[in-house]
Amino acid sequence: MASLTCTNFTLLTAAAILLQIAGLSLFVFGFFPIKPALSGVSGPESFHPSSCDSIEVQNFTALHPDQLKSLYQELSEIPPSYDRLILMVIDGLPAEFVIGRDDQPPSKIYKDAMPYTQSLLANKMALGYHAKAAPPTVTLPRLKAMTTGSIGGFLDVLFNFNTQALLEDNIIGQFFRIGWKMVMLGDETWLKLFPGLFTRHDGVSSFFVKDTVQVDNNVSRHLSYELYKNDWNLLILHYLGLDHVGHLGGRTSTLMGPKLKEMDEVIKLIHSSIIQNHKQTLLVVVSDHGMQENGNHGGSSYEETDSLALFIGPKHSHVSVSPTDVVTINQVDIAPTLSLLFGVPIPKNNAGYLITDLFHPLQDHELLRAMELNSLQLLKLLEAQTTHSTCKSLYLDAISLHKSWKMKNDLRVFYRSATNDEFTNTVFAYNEFLKTASQQLSHTATDKPMGLLAIGVTTMLLSCIIFLFLLFKLIQETYQNLKIQLSEAFIAIIIIILVLSMGSSSLVEEEQYLWHFMTSSFFLISLHKTFKSKSMNKIKTPILISIIIISGRVLRGWHQGGVNWTHLPDISKSLENSSSFYIKLLQILSVFVILILCFCTLSSLKSYVVISIMGSYFCVGLLVLNYVMKYQGDGDNDNDGILAAQMIYGLIVGLTSVMVVGSPWIISFYLKDLVLKIKDCLYLSGIAYVFGWCFLQLLLQKPVNSMPISLLLVQILATIFCGSDRGSDFKQWVEIGAIYYLGMAGHFSLGNTNTLATIDVAGAFIGISTHSTVLSGLIMFVITYASPMLSLLSMVMLISMKDINPNLKNMGQLLKTILGFPCLVPLGLNSVLLVAYTIILLLMRNHLFIWTVFSPKYIYVVVTTVCVLVGVLIVASTVTYIVSVVFLLRHRFYKHSTS
Repeated sequence: MASLTCTNFTLLTAAAILLQIAGLSLFVFGFFPIKPALSGVSGPESFHPSSCDSIEVQNFTALHPDQLKSLYQELSEIPPSYDRLILMVIDGLPAEFVIGRDDQPPSKIYKDAMPYTQSLLANKMALGYHAKAAPPTVTLPRLKAMTTGSIGGFLDVLFNFNTQALLEDNIIGQFFRIGWKMVMLGDETWLKLFPGLFTRHDGVSSFFVKDTVQVDNNVSRHLSYELYKNDWNLLILHYLGLDHVGHLGGRTSTLMGPKLKEMDEVIKLIHSSIIQNHKQTLLVVVSDHGMQENGNHGGSSYEETDSLALFIGPKHSHVSVSPTDVVTINQVDIAPTLSLLFGVPIPKNNAGYLITDLFHPLQDHELLRAMELNSLQLLKLLEAQTTHSTCKSLYLDAISLHKSWKMKNDLRVFYRSATNDEFTNTVFAYNEFLKTASQQLSHTATDKPMGLLAIGVTTMLLSCIIFLFLLFKLIQETYQNLKIQLSEAFIAIIIIILVLSMGSSSLVEEEQYLWHFMTSSFFLISLHKTFKSKSMNKIKTPILISIIIISGRVLRGWHQGGVNWTHLPDISKSLENSSSFYIKLLQILSVFVILILCFCTLSSLKSYVVISIMGSYFCVGLLVLNYVMKYQGDGDNDNDGILAAQMIYGLIVGLTSVMVVGSPWIISFYLKDLVLKIKDCLYLSGIAYVFGWCFLQLLLQKPVNSMPISLLLVQILATIFCGSDRGSDFKQWVEIGAIYYLGMAGHFSLGNTNTLATIDVAGAFIGISTHSTVLSGLIMFVITYASPMLSLLSMVMLISMKDINPNLKNMGQLLKTILGFPCLVPLGLNSVLLVAYTIILLLMRNHLFIWTVFSPKYIYVVVTTVCVLVGVLIVASTVTYIVSVVFLLRHRFYKHSTS
């Protein structure tokens, strides 16, 4: 079979990459579209069963706000309960901090931190609810849910970092249309969602999580002035400090108590003002989401979805709900409740239902009218989104009972007790319809363009076939003996087992166990094979493999559990619960381990340049050590800490660039052998990538992750040096597969999981003085994919350790020989996993856990693909550049010597 030329090989690889990108893009935008919403806004027609209304109703947008407000009140038949609203959002506040959990009051530390709020609940001046938030539990989709009442699309989590104006019908727009004056203080997400609607505003960035003080002071400094003013109807206060405290130190942070006390003082100030100045004001205290023990959020665990809804107003003094009762609502229920309390239509796409406790001051017929309007709106949405619904009969039953009650109540035929029974039955019937309709709308699967999805899957499958074909072709050309050994077969077995596991939600949640088990099994098989082989070095290779296995076992125990077993003890939890001295000690040890490994790898190069490089890395190590000791933690937001981090960034990037770009020019002066030039340049560039990346991770990762970074480096270097043994039986593609698997196992060893909640948001702002979506997003990617990218960058060093055929005079053939496996193996392995999980996601599109388990995992699969493509591009570009420069200088030398 004829071999492929370098040009054909490159073109096919590039075509496969482009096909993969195109297919992935088609599938993602087909499977995760923006959830369809009914266009337009609710108007007077929302108060009638029929859309055939008068000309005045059809042209309601031309009415003056005061006229529209009067029309709404007349049509609704419900007097507004309040005339002013204060919406206070405490970002990230779990409901259990305020109203407890499982019939138990909040813990003493939280209860003591909010005495005024607790007194309001105890005296029945406030109603508190666990408001269940739908995943993803990040700010943008949660604010949309509270203002529109609709369940957002899953990809809203991506738009959380680039908020656009909200075009969907919402209560803020409804208030604006009836002439309300609105003021917003706090998270600037509100300004992006509702541009131009606020009379006054002072927005702050929600992403600079290092700031826990000024971000809230910027809100509270205006509060006394706004409470004194009477020119607004809606005041929105969005406090971010508590969420930032969580990101920095978790639920048990020492800053949590004082921050809760600060929020309690704000509630006290507002409520005191309401009692004294404007009693017809409703204060609603909500949170957009909760937080895990480590302070992060984004997933679907109870701790993350447990948000708060607290209603404080003068009308609650006679409610029958006990403050110790655990009452759960849905976050989307806030929108219809506020709409009817303040006399505006319910937003068109609302999927929530009324919190009836807040309507108890109303008369019976007014409460039933409110439930009727909510039912009518949900019925219209159901009819628009689904072809058939079992809810219609429930709606007709409720309407029938309502009509019967009205007729009997008007005629007063029966005794009062009979009328009360009729009323109770009607309320029950409405509740049955509302809950059933809301649940159906919340779980309605978005219609997916199956044709587009099929094209996307087919394109990715074609790309995968090309990658595997090229890989098989390269193996055929490289190795004459294609006899498959157990260690080689196990590389494929790992992929097969991982593909089979993807259909199980439990195995997706706990994927780390498979990676740790498979990688350790591979190296145990390799260790057994080494003892049986006729290797020239019977001591070196077994020792190195043993180091890899031992390091892997430590990494396996560093972060315990993915989603369901996070409560189990592990090394990281023990360190965090102990004195910070031990974490600092491990950080210092990690810096010195990486420095020693760096010096050892550099010492094999016989060049005067090595001394200056060692000195440069020693300076980097000292700067990282200085940052770790002085600034990491609560002080890394100081100007000095920011400057120190920026200096380290600059030094690492500068040193890496100089070594990669300058190595072929410098080494060519004192080395004449072509092969040695290329190998030394690649070796030096590989060192620059690997150690520069590790020092960068020591700066960015959580302090407890410093030792895992050094252990990952030990594993990868040990694997590379195992394969460099001239008597080694490892084939290059097997070695590369092993390094790739180590990178994936290491991803979970750093505490990452398949939920969005483990993404380190706080670390994304190290060295950044002001918020930048691009920079913080890039740093977040670097932190999250530290281990997979390290394994990919190490390919440059691995290439330098392999023999290069000195007879290959053609640059194209040389590039194909040394770049083939390092590029194709990661691309091929990732492509198999990508295609397999894409098909599984498509098959699971109606699964109960599609949005909570399978979709978050797919986001990680997509970003892992991006990581692989970027890593392969860096490796291919580096090797091509070095080989090109060496050949260019060689050509110039010969041309000069012959002239």
